[in-house]
Amino acid sequence: MLPAVWKKNDKKARSLIIIFSMIVFAAVSILGRYNLSGKVDLPFNVHLFALANAIINGTVAILLLAGLFFVKRRNYLLHKKIMLTAMFLSVLFLVSYICHHLFAGEAIYGETDGVKGLSDIERAAAGTKRTIYLFILATHIPLAGLGLPFILFAAYRALTGEFEKHKKLVRIIWPVWFYVAMTGVIIYFMISPYYN
Repeated sequence: MLPAVWKKNDKKARSLIIIFSMIVFAAVSILGRYNLSGKVDLPFNVHLFALANAIINGTVAILLLAGLFFVKRRNYLLHKKIMLTAMFLSVLFLVSYICHHLFAGEAIYGETDGVKGLSDIERAAAGTKRTIYLFILATHIPLAGLGLPFILFAAYRALTGEFEKHKKLVRIIWPVWFYVAMTGVIIYFMISPYYN
């Protein structure tokens, strides 16, 4: 095992993790309601943010598998580096996600005529794929939001050298994080044909 990097201070860590998680949730919720697409003209296609999000999510999923692989082989230093990289990329994802929603607005699965709301024809054309998309989205979003503090607590436990607590938490949160990363890629490929 690796030595502790941080001094244990559960009260301070708990407060910081909860505050950070609430700020992220508030930022995503509030900024998601603003749409600057008609007010700001960026010199590139704003959907590049969405592509970046998919690439980041895919990379995080691969890093999560690599992190699991190396911890099983007791290469704790490489595991730590991989997992910290996954966390860093997740922060980049968050920035890119907010930028995409700010500058591109919201895309509606199945909307093809540019008129807000789905017509009966659009709904019929989207068919069961829309239902599958909405199901994936309905699981992805809450798990991403609820998973954040647990990911941070798992990292905190590892960095303070509390490896048994870290392992208990990771057994629950790793599959959630992996699911969120993988479904992020799936969501991109499903919704990207409806970007205007």
